[in-house]
Amino acid sequence: MNKVIRTVEEALSGVENGMTIMVGGFGLCGIPENSIAQLVKMNVKELTCISNNAGVDNFGLGLLLQNRQIKKMISSYVGENDEFERQMLSGELEVDLIPQGSLAERCRAGGAGIPAFYTPAGYGTEIAKDKEVRVFKGKYHILESALTADFAIVKAWKGDTEGNLIYKATARNFNPMMAMAGGITIAEVEELVPAGHLDPNQIHTPGIFVQRIFKGNKFEKRIEQRTLRKK
Repeated sequence: MNKVIRTVEEALSGVENGMTIMVGGFGLCGIPENSIAQLVKMNVKELTCISNNAGVDNFGLGLLLQNRQIKKMISSYVGENDEFERQMLSGELEVDLIPQGSLAERCRAGGAGIPAFYTPAGYGTEIAKDKEVRVFKGKYHILESALTADFAIVKAWKGDTEGNLIYKATARNFNPMMAMAGGITIAEVEELVPAGHLDPNQIHTPGIFVQRIFKGNKFEKRIEQRTLRKK
């Protein structure tokens, strides 16, 4: 199976209005910049996006929010995005806010084929509304369902032609578990090498989970809050 795609346009073919898309990254760290920019160009609408947050106002998923392409966000953090906050408070955007650990585990469970799990996170809050509750070792837990998506779009440092991926440092964040949970997983990478060039012991996402891989043309790697040491 040839997984290498030459362009981002080809990589995102098949994404349509109303689909659910997982997008890796944490803040602006490890986000699939090229793919998000292509989604903006495609102008697909009514998307449900599963992502830790929605970037910032002028970058990352914030671009899709500005263009009114996202119907619902499933995330854990409003973050530095004023437009995300505005749309959520005005009722323009449907939002499921999930504890960060629960979000990560719901994605991982989806990729592992586990339909649901119990967690103490969120018990006694709005998060637990209408959810099944059980007691384990004297502690209340709520039932959380797994998350999957039509497409998962992730960003890796290195990848090979078989779809094996290596993430760099903090950019590893949500990418590995989301790569497992997409019906079709698209990986954009900084370096694309032939099969066999990656150390098998260092691979974070096996190629079995990746259907399409391409080398990104440009990565800005913006920083949300740049902090410099005073001289």
